[in-house]
This record gives sequence, structure tokens and C-alpha cells, in this order.
Amino acid sequence: MAISSSTRRDFLRGTTAVCGGLAAPGIVFATQQQPAAKETEKPKGDEGISPAEDLMREHGVLNRILLIYDEHLRLLSAKRPFDGSVLASAADLVRHFVEEYHEKLEEEFLFPRFRKAGKLVKLVDTLLAQHKAGRELTAQIRELGALGTFKYVSDRDKLADALHAFLRMYRPHEAREDTVLFPAFRSVVSGHEYDALGEDFEKKEDELFGEDGFFKVVDQVAQLEKKLGLYELSQFTPK
Repeated sequence: MAISSSTRRDFLRGTTAVCGGLAAPGIVFATQQQPAAKETEKPKGDEGISPAEDLMREHGVLNRILLIYDEHLRLLSAKRPFDGSVLASAADLVRHFVEEYHEKLEEEFLFPRFRKAGKLVKLVDTLLAQHKAGRELTAQIRELGALGTFKYVSDRDKLADALHAFLRMYRPHEAREDTVLFPAFRSVVSGHEYDALGEDFEKKEDELFGEDGFFKVVDQVAQLEKKLGLYELSQFTPK
């Protein structure tokens, strides 16, 4: 018997409805069975930052140490006694974190790439010379600063001179790197290389200072600030 076209359409609509009714629960069930998507884990510590950002925040650590040096220079000028272990510890942080880590990154990964590209070569030469001068000053500050009290006036004067020279050199030094060298670094490396260096910097930091090493160093600086009464930021607000 022939089936009319309208009957066929009614049949197809009916079967589609039935199949749809059967299929829908299956879809819902499958969706319910899927495990909930895990929340994206936030990067631990200092992961996922660019090389320039990494270097700039390390300058923040240096700036806080320079404040500690400022305070000791003030105490020396006023001929007031101080705990030599605090200044010696600050100099040790400069030696291990700034000179042996931060500056080594610049010297091994940044300076050669600028020279190869023929960009900012004169600036790089000056920065390198200042690194060398800074290491000599740090040795003097570490040796004389540990005394705390001075048998000879000349030793007090030598320490004051070394602190003053270090402060005078490193403030424009780091400012020039932050505003000229680091922003230009992207122009001498590929995007892939730039990102890879960020990961290399983090690995090196963890190797030398442990996991979240940057934050551990920041905490060490904070402890020295507290001993000197410099930790509370509000004290620097003009009244």
C-alpha cells in the first residue's frame, strides 16, 4: 500500500522526537559523568615573569639595601655606634644576590647579546666597569662595616667614603638599566629566546637560593630593616 507524503512526514517527525527523547538523557548523563574541570593553578612564587621584570624587581631589593646603606652613612656622620653585623649582612646580600647572581645574569645573558647586535655597546661597557668597581666597594664595606666601632678615625672615614661611592654609583646605574637597557633587550632577541631566558633566570635563582628564592631574600632584607627601624613604610611619608 502506498504511503502518502504527509504520512511519511508525520512518521519521520515522530521517530525524530522519540530518538531525541532517548538521546537527550544520554547526553546529560555523559555530561554529568565528566569530571569537573580543575581550576588553573596559580603560578607559585616568581614563575611566569619576563626577564626584564625579573631583573627590575631585583633592583627593588638593591634599592632597599641602599636604604640600609643610607642609614649607616647617617650614623657614621653623626658618630653614633651601630651593630656591625647588620651592615655586614647587608653587604653579604649585595655580594651573593646582586653581584654573584643578578649582575652575572646581565654579564652572561644581556651584555653579550647587545654587543653582538651592535647596540648600546658604550652603555654596556660602562655598566660592566661599574660592576667591577662595585665589587671592590662591597669588599671594603663588608670588611670595615663588620667592626661597628672604630679604633681609628681613618677606618670610619674609609667606610663612609665606600658607602657614599656605592650609593652614588648604583642609583644612576640601576636607573639607566631600568629605563634604557632592559626595555631595549627585546629588540636584540627573538620572542622565543626572550621567554626562554625568563625560565632560565628562574631556574638559576632556585638553584642558588632555593624555591621562591627571591621572596626569601626579600624577607632577609626586611629583617635587617626592622633591626634598624626602617621597615615601616609610613615613616617616610612627609608630615
